[in-house]
Amino acid sequence: MTDTPAMARKLRHAFLTEAPTRAVMAALGAGNARFVGGCVRNALLGRPVEDVDIATRLPPAEVTARLEAAGLRAVPTGIAHGTVTAIAEGRPFEVTTLRRDVATDGRHAEIAYGADFAEDAARRDFTINALYAEEDGTVHDPTGEGLADLAGRRVRFIGDPALRIREDYLRILRFFRFTAMLGLPEPDAAGLAACAAERAGLARLSGERVQKELLRLLAADDPAPALRAMAASGVLAELLPGRLDIARLARVVEIEAGELFECDPVRRLGALLAGDAAERAAIAARLRLPNATLHRLEAMLSEGPALKCYLSVREVRQRLYRIGADSFADRTILAWAADPKRSNGVQWRALLAMARSWERPVFPLKGADVIAAGVPRGPEVGRVLAEVEDWWIDSDFTEDAFSIIERMKAVVQASVF
Repeated sequence: MTDTPAMARKLRHAFLTEAPTRAVMAALGAGNARFVGGCVRNALLGRPVEDVDIATRLPPAEVTARLEAAGLRAVPTGIAHGTVTAIAEGRPFEVTTLRRDVATDGRHAEIAYGADFAEDAARRDFTINALYAEEDGTVHDPTGEGLADLAGRRVRFIGDPALRIREDYLRILRFFRFTAMLGLPEPDAAGLAACAAERAGLARLSGERVQKELLRLLAADDPAPALRAMAASGVLAELLPGRLDIARLARVVEIEAGELFECDPVRRLGALLAGDAAERAAIAARLRLPNATLHRLEAMLSEGPALKCYLSVREVRQRLYRIGADSFADRTILAWAADPKRSNGVQWRALLAMARSWERPVFPLKGADVIAAGVPRGPEVGRVLAEVEDWWIDSDFTEDAFSIIERMKAVVQASVF
């Protein structure tokens, strides 16, 4: 490997000249640091740059001292791995000392600090992620292959794919994520073979790491081709045991794009899961899904009132009230994706339009109204309210106050306390 800049290749991206970026680089000192990884890759691709990572020759203690001397915050977010997070104008920058792996167990690496950018590049996962850029935008390609692979839309491991994977089995998922991100119809053959051979190592990874990487994969413009390759190689079954429906996921991706919905990786995960509640629970446990995500998936995939494209306006309002607009949209999109009759799209689209414009009506009765009608405090108050609310929903949310009060009185009179 060499540490020479690409001939006349320079980044042209806003993040290079933003004040927080310049403040951090100035604090680290000329020649001591380069941008690395995703920010360089995305800038070369013309994609948005969200996170700016910096590689430096300076040891962590000196990074901290220089940042603080410049009036910037230094947070030891990954000090065991040589990472200090610089905070400039509220924006974080991960600053990591150049390093090499001394030993690894497939989850954690024992590292040693260095001062050689080429040596640092050799320990990274893919050639397209081992690109560096100086403060003036000069690009360095230590592997000699990263720029060519990026231009050719190839995701290739650095060196021996199996060795790279054994250093961190999460690289299997990252291989498919970047394949999906670049929109490749087929993964690199050598990388795919290594992922298939090493897939059992995924069991060593924490659920949180797998969850994060899987959701990022599902956020690609079209994750379906990568997921099919994962399924064919046996990788997907290691991650999501149970029945899956990649075809439904692919239709959800089409619908989201056609309806201008933002990409939603949780909805896409729901579209992928085709098993029963027990299978979903096993997958949720494997991925260590947060409760909010789990509850959303269960609402999305529940066997509640069916959503059909021909529902009346009244039926739509009732379902919106019962399950909420967000869950209604999730379930409508999944039902549309499973509908074999493509000509029903106009009707499905109308349901989604109603959900977007719907305002939840407020049930006008309160517990105090029921108590004033003679019901003693306690669970009977809630039961009467629920019964009247059911009637109110069936009446299409009547605003006739007299009718609502009369219904409450009828329920109270028929009750035994």
